[in-house]
Amino acid sequence: MANDPGGPGRMTRRSLLERGLAAAALVSTPARWRPRLLDALTHARPYHDAALRAESWIRRSAVHDALGTRWPVDPDKPAEIRTDLYSGTPGVVLFYLEAWAATGDRAMLETAASGADHLIATLPPDAAKLGEDGAGLYSGVAGIAYVLERTHAATGRASHREGAGRAMSLLHAAAVPAGTGIAWNEANDIVAGSAGIGLVMLWAQRALADGAARGDATKAGRHLVEVGIPEKGGLKWELAPSVPRRYPNFSHGTAGVSYFLATLYLETRERVFLDAAVAGATYLDAISTVTGPAGRKVFHHEPGGEDLYYLSWCHGPAGTARLYHQLGIATGDVTWKNQVPRFALGIVDSGVPEVHPDLSGYWNNISQCCGNAGVCEYFVSMHGLTKESRHIAFARRVADDMLARGTADGDGTKWIQAENRVSPTEVIAQTGLMQGAAGVGLALLHLDGAMNGRAPAIRLPDCPEWGG
Repeated sequence: MANDPGGPGRMTRRSLLERGLAAAALVSTPARWRPRLLDALTHARPYHDAALRAESWIRRSAVHDALGTRWPVDPDKPAEIRTDLYSGTPGVVLFYLEAWAATGDRAMLETAASGADHLIATLPPDAAKLGEDGAGLYSGVAGIAYVLERTHAATGRASHREGAGRAMSLLHAAAVPAGTGIAWNEANDIVAGSAGIGLVMLWAQRALADGAARGDATKAGRHLVEVGIPEKGGLKWELAPSVPRRYPNFSHGTAGVSYFLATLYLETRERVFLDAAVAGATYLDAISTVTGPAGRKVFHHEPGGEDLYYLSWCHGPAGTARLYHQLGIATGDVTWKNQVPRFALGIVDSGVPEVHPDLSGYWNNISQCCGNAGVCEYFVSMHGLTKESRHIAFARRVADDMLARGTADGDGTKWIQAENRVSPTEVIAQTGLMQGAAGVGLALLHLDGAMNGRAPAIRLPDCPEWGG
């Protein structure tokens, strides 16, 4: 066909003219807009393609057996398998579910299904086997329940629905009396504690028609209200009584607990939960720092971390903004919603992604938890909320920096990074959701979807409905 004078390989006067005009347009376009114009001219989908390169690398690390498929956190240590959503197999399953929705490639769905099969086969036999953090959203069976139901929604297989039900049964059985309510461990937070588990309970009452879930969420909320600590005219929460540091932001602190309580109010209309959530925001308002003319951010921890600021989901504006969005919905007061863009400005004012401040979530980290991927997700969500193109433009800048920091490995891409700021020389390429390639791939697919009119397939239980 290439040698056929009339075939598709022939360069006609029209095609030459079109190419010339396209090249002229590209040259005359300011440099910062050229990537977008080039995408439009070539019909390229760079973030979609980059996500598939991440998938290629993840795929090579898969371990298959009679129970299904699992992925080691570090492919160089294939025997070290985890089943938590934060770093283990559940997060990889979610990435494959998003990839199935984005590509229609049946192999992606079957890979996700095989991962879910392995999670079902390795569920603990009873609640006593869960361990201290084994009930949590990002640390245990609550996250597994969510992943199994999402898999069922894609596959329609009864085994996945039944597995989600088994996981929820374990979660209900693991609850113990605490004050006037219940808890699953000593933690209050989103990652392992009652706030994150409570969000899963609220999700499960709808997604799984779990009749006991709302009651357990309400009891968990009652206990969280009573352990709130009065401070600066509002309330704050500690991660756990045994943890001396107090974290004000989303993953381990006040913003996350308050977000759950605001969400619980929307389900129950019990004023005590809304009052406590507003009190949490009141405390955050009192300790927040103004950046630039209108930006906002909140320090990492106290005591001793009042001059330390992160930027992403865990301890930064990208996570804490969720509370203010949810309070806007719960109260109908636009004052709360008007604060959400200020957190975005707090990130932009930091100078990322071109500048990597030492005391921010941009040490050598590109993850959903602490770095580029989480910031990218936030700005994609801001675009869904406002429809303003500047948010997608910033998300692209962050994603482009993230791609530049990747490492080619065969036909795939991995990200070698430091998970912890205090251990910058301990670097590893992980497969999972919150610190690895699955999370990067998920962010890239969400960005590609926002640019091409595809809604995200995966929205985690701690993520609000932004409108995208």
